[in-house]
Amino acid sequence: MNSMAKESYIRFDWAAKRLLRQKSNFVVLEGLLSTLLNDNIKIVRMLESESNKEDLEDKFNRVDMLAENNRGELVIIEVQNNRELDYFHRILYGVSKTITEYMHGGDEYAHVRKIYSVSIVYFDLGQGKDYVYHGRTEFRGIHNNDILQLTVRQQEQFKYKEIGDLYPEYYILRVDEFDGKAVTPLDEWISFLKTSEIPENAKAPGLAEARERLKRDAMSKGERQAYEAHLEALRYQKSVIKTGIIEGRAEGLAEGRAEGLAEGRTEGLAEGRTEGLAEGRAEGLAEGRTEGLAEGRTEGLAEGRTKGLAEGRTEGLAEGRAEGLAEGRTKGLAEGRTEGLAEGRTKGLAEGRTKGLAEGRTEGLAEGLAEGRTEGRAEEQKKFVFNCHKTGISAETISTLTGLTLKEVNTIIKQEYPS
Repeated sequence: MNSMAKESYIRFDWAAKRLLRQKSNFVVLEGLLSTLLNDNIKIVRMLESESNKEDLEDKFNRVDMLAENNRGELVIIEVQNNRELDYFHRILYGVSKTITEYMHGGDEYAHVRKIYSVSIVYFDLGQGKDYVYHGRTEFRGIHNNDILQLTVRQQEQFKYKEIGDLYPEYYILRVDEFDGKAVTPLDEWISFLKTSEIPENAKAPGLAEARERLKRDAMSKGERQAYEAHLEALRYQKSVIKTGIIEGRAEGLAEGRAEGLAEGRTEGLAEGRTEGLAEGRAEGLAEGRTEGLAEGRTEGLAEGRTKGLAEGRTEGLAEGRAEGLAEGRTKGLAEGRTEGLAEGRTKGLAEGRTKGLAEGRTEGLAEGLAEGRTEGRAEEQKKFVFNCHKTGISAETISTLTGLTLKEVNTIIKQEYPS
């Protein structure tokens, strides 16, 4: 026979229920556990509990075994064919119940048994990429990230090195996730659990014994009929479950599309209204600002011009009146004094008047002329030039007082006294 030839053997779940509980066949389970736990495991006896009693009708397609090894530790081996959403909780419950079942009243806590839970599942349990998972308890520091350890005295008393050795450990074998390439001894066991085939070159502990003890040809006619009925029940249940999944997905897809379409329309309408309102407000605000700014500038400019013209006229009129009053007083004083003064003072008085008038008017006229170049003071400037000219002030002096060019002064005089 070719060394790579394969032969189909009894499924592990059926063997666990019918054959592997016998002491003569413990070697098969010991091989699986030794490979999985990476330790030399020896089974002393199989135990009974409420969770591993055999169900003749096999309604739940579940097989539980409870074994005790040579160190007094308990090993729960469970094979699960059907999908269960709360399977993680059931694992925890099974371990917890086993702990309490094997604690006698009045026992110290130090007598709590170490438990290994091995779950062999034929469905997608959880979400992950691996096909073998190991769960172990540890206490890690929040601040220093260190792992809490047993003291030397605790190690001596409990016969364990680490705190995690005291707590249950969990192994989950997701058989359907195995890709079929057996590289390690554990892979060889997973391959057998998935295909019920054992290559002749398999080296994993326990598989050689499984090859001898789990041959289908060695079964009696009644055993073979019961086994075939078991396989048919598994196929039927998988078909029912698959049909339910397909129908459920189809219904869920249809309902999801309908609800999604309705929600999409509602959300789209709401979002469209919101965005349209926001854009409308933004555009309206921008246009309103632009128009308001243009109108405001126009009105402000018109009001500014009107007020400026009125203020300029008022100031120019006030200044012109003040200057005219001063000039009138000066002329009256000059004429009154002229008659009473001697001819010898005439020239001096004339010079004094000229200088006084020039100096007195300079400061007042300088400020008035600086502001009087607006539209409201243009007229008053002309009147000032006319008045100065009437009093005999020369065009050069008027140019100095007003800041106008001599040409501008002569032009204004000519407008009043054309040649």
